[in-house]
Amino acid sequence: MRQIKNIKDKKRLLEFLNSYVSDNKKQLFDKIIKYRTRHLTVVLEDIYQPHNASAVLRSCDCFGIQDVHIIENENTYEVNPDVALGSSKWLDLIKYNSKKNNTLDAFNTLRDKGYRIVATTPHKNDQTLDELDISTKTALVFGTELRGLSDIALDNADAYVKIPMYGFTESFNISVSAAIILHHLSEKLRKSDTDWKLTEDEIIDIKLNWAKTVVKKSDLLVETFNQRYNK
Repeated sequence: MRQIKNIKDKKRLLEFLNSYVSDNKKQLFDKIIKYRTRHLTVVLEDIYQPHNASAVLRSCDCFGIQDVHIIENENTYEVNPDVALGSSKWLDLIKYNSKKNNTLDAFNTLRDKGYRIVATTPHKNDQTLDELDISTKTALVFGTELRGLSDIALDNADAYVKIPMYGFTESFNISVSAAIILHHLSEKLRKSDTDWKLTEDEIIDIKLNWAKTVVKKSDLLVETFNQRYNK
């Protein structure tokens, strides 16, 4: 299948696929895409409990976080459909599982894209959510409940953030922690002067993926479009 790279051609393909999408769904796409961002992104290191993995995806979708980076060192990331409620199909999931150390691979890839790596864990140099600077692109890294983040993740992070706590329990579980952090920082971001919105090209790409998700036999329709376009 021919890869379409030109934004003009992508728009034509989107218009073609949208002819098979209901008006209500298209209006919903137009509404939701306005609040999507890649300025904040989530990184999950070795999350192995499907319930927690799925709950984090649901929170990402609810708070408009488009990309989730999944590091698979020892554990394979599994989604519980009863918890995720279909949220994963609206997100871009990027997996890192081909290297000896996938954590460093993920961090290097994100830094190449301009992200600052922020570990979500108490640390001697940590900051609260209010103190954390998110004026630059920020990747929030979450670890497992039992062990937290790996030493490699902690040693290679650029900054550390914590949720203020006032009880006997030492930590939230990962799904609750992610929801609290994403709610706070996404609201903080949208109230700021930071340019957090998607580019036109990103919007087209995401809408194309959404359209392919809801249209039956979308691969065949894309192939039909390509055949017509190549004539």
